[in-house]
Amino acid sequence: MDFIKVSSACPKTRVCDIDYNLTNILSCINDAVNNNSKFIVFPELCITSYTCADLFLQSTLINKAYSGIENLLEKTKDLDILIAVGAPLLEGNALYNCAYVLFKGKVLGIMPKSYLPNYSEFYEKRWFTEGLNIIDKIIDLPFQENVPFGTNLIFSAGNAKFSFEICEDLWVTIPPSSYLSLMGANIIGNLSASNELVSKSNYRKNLISNQSARCMSSYIYSSAGVHESTTDVLFSGHLLISENGSILKENNRFNRENEVIYSIIDLFRLNSERMKNLSFRDAIKYLKVKPNIIKFKFDNTEIKNFDRYIDKHPFVPSNIRERNERCMEIFNIQASSLAKRLEYTGLNKAVVGISGGLDSTLALLVICKTFKLLGYPMKNIITITMPGFGTTDRTYTNALTLCKELGCDLREINIVEAALLHFKDIGHDKDIHDVTYENVQARERTQILMDLANKEGGLLIGTGDLSELALGWCTYNGDHMSMYSVNPSIPKTLVRYLVRYVAENESTEKVSETLLDILDTPVSPELLPSDSKGNIVQKTEDIVGPYELHDFFLYHFMKNGSSKERILFLAKEAFKDDYDQETILKWLDKFIWRFFSQQFKRSALPDGPKVGSISLSPRGDLKMPSDASPNSFL
Repeated sequence: MDFIKVSSACPKTRVCDIDYNLTNILSCINDAVNNNSKFIVFPELCITSYTCADLFLQSTLINKAYSGIENLLEKTKDLDILIAVGAPLLEGNALYNCAYVLFKGKVLGIMPKSYLPNYSEFYEKRWFTEGLNIIDKIIDLPFQENVPFGTNLIFSAGNAKFSFEICEDLWVTIPPSSYLSLMGANIIGNLSASNELVSKSNYRKNLISNQSARCMSSYIYSSAGVHESTTDVLFSGHLLISENGSILKENNRFNRENEVIYSIIDLFRLNSERMKNLSFRDAIKYLKVKPNIIKFKFDNTEIKNFDRYIDKHPFVPSNIRERNERCMEIFNIQASSLAKRLEYTGLNKAVVGISGGLDSTLALLVICKTFKLLGYPMKNIITITMPGFGTTDRTYTNALTLCKELGCDLREINIVEAALLHFKDIGHDKDIHDVTYENVQARERTQILMDLANKEGGLLIGTGDLSELALGWCTYNGDHMSMYSVNPSIPKTLVRYLVRYVAENESTEKVSETLLDILDTPVSPELLPSDSKGNIVQKTEDIVGPYELHDFFLYHFMKNGSSKERILFLAKEAFKDDYDQETILKWLDKFIWRFFSQQFKRSALPDGPKVGSISLSPRGDLKMPSDASPNSFL
């Protein structure tokens, strides 16, 4: 079970009117079932309503609440959904504010509220007893015996591990959900009655998002609605579903009707994040309380209508403002890293090969930013264009224009004669356009750049990106090598946006025009001769596949350790309007094969900054044997 559909609900209520409340709770449950949800969270004390005040001390209300729970169990005994409702519990002489967890006509367990607010407009200690230290207790209800009661309950159904806290529990220094997550819970429900004040909703939302990130969990929040008593306070019925720091779904507050929101939770992602995060695992050893695991089983967790949004470009923020902020930050990381290396080596010159392609363009933009940062003259950036057998007028002209407009030291070294001589030296027919034909050119260019950097006392800057490293789309000891690389953790899909960001925000008109034309040029190493009209023949994406697919594959393979089957499922959903299954599968197989077979190149990478959450450096994120077989993954 990789995915599960969950829901958060706010029913209409009347204070102390349990029959009315129950009718609306059942209506929300039926909506959730009809929408294929397997889990639903209701607000705090929703059976009675939260604002009963001293009426909580009346036995009539308590007994009626028990009858309401019993009635709810009878009405939902044939429904395949886990239900969490809020109601009081009288145990001994103490009254507790609790989450009742129901499944198929049975109370699986009851979790008391750990922390009771008793300040400002809250007076909960007047009626309730805190449940902070209650663990492993078994109690009897009027309608069911031997019910687990405590703050350490985990309700387990396969990969889904549910647990709960109540309202104020989230607002304390160390919320119970932090411990519950370490105990194994990956879906936390919060039954809440949080009143509305100006700007409080934003704080609440950030709190929930941050807690889900800290716990590497899903966090499902339901708060009491507008029909609660408004003697001095108003509730808004705020509903939120979060997953590992992201808000997946949020309602519009102040709704006056029954409301249920839904989202699909990625359990695989949550569990893989926890498996990789050693700090999360290390924290488990400090737990002093063991979980009480209550197992149950859903009849069917199949999601009939998979409507979770799958981002086809996971490396690139879809929001323009956020994307621009990300681009600015990436440039700062790249420039600051390069500045450190230049200062450390005592060099004030940089050498870079410029092809008129995307990667070398981005590298040049980074170098320019770095030199401005350090106060070095632009003439100390030595840009080398090295036309070869496949260089087209378009890329050649763009390379020259860009370097001149940026004020760099532009030099041209044609490699055709040197390559032909080398073909002769090694006995290779120049008319055989094979891998030797291509790699001779790539290595000749790298040799020129290395030697020129030595001659000028400069640092040779590498230009290759993350996508090329993943596919091994570089020549070993050719463009694969440099003295320092600035793009090694930036995927091709993001390279485009970085170049566009400069074109639209930080360029003169001529530079912007050139950058936009570079963006419009097909990606190519230009190692094979152009056609009779001078157009590019060797298009990278025709050979290895679309970079947007490979970046998608790479993200899910590295970020979550996803299997081929899972990546295929996600890709079919993300690219359903762009590629058919046969095409996706073809390039997915190509990605896996190349990722494994080309590891030897990544094992010998030059230094370069880690920019995002994924890097393939052997000194960082990927320690992988160069001789591993891809068969099990294919």
